[in-house]
Amino acid sequence: MTGDDFLAQFRQMRQGAFRLELRDRYNVPGEKDRWDAFRARDWPRLDKLNEVERAAWLDLMREVTSAGRRVERVRVITEPPSDYIQFELYQNAGNAAAGEDIRYLPRGQAAGLDLPDVDYWLFDGSAAVVLRFDDDDMLTGMELVDEPATVAELCAGRDTAWSHAVPYPEYAKKWAHLAESPPSA
Repeated sequence: MTGDDFLAQFRQMRQGAFRLELRDRYNVPGEKDRWDAFRARDWPRLDKLNEVERAAWLDLMREVTSAGRRVERVRVITEPPSDYIQFELYQNAGNAAAGEDIRYLPRGQAAGLDLPDVDYWLFDGSAAVVLRFDDDDMLTGMELVDEPATVAELCAGRDTAWSHAVPYPEYAKKWAHLAESPPSA
């Protein structure tokens, strides 16, 4: 599956998309400059980079959510949050403003919930894109899955994770003290 094929799923969905994230870090080459700015606590540079580098994603999120479709995400994370999760928390204000509903589930609470063991995007509860990563947390591939039993398992994972996760604004306040410039909710 190509990146364009993946993005087309958002425009083709009728009801919504859900993402389960299981990693405490994602090694995304396109985030390197923003990641470096975050680690240096260079907020003006990070905000400027975000405006440019995240524009296409945030525009897509505004497009689909303004059409009445949901975009939801649960991040299963280790506490205290890693530097990378703090980076994501800082950036989530932009995702929230664009219409994404992101929630956090501490890994200790997730341990007994029997969640799927893969990162995935679920579209309309009828198809999923399973994301594959290498040992260095880099995305190595995306696989479109529409086999009913597998999709049903991923839907059950969505429902369970969502019902136990904490909304972004609440979670961001809990950990705002970790950054000099806390994420705004």
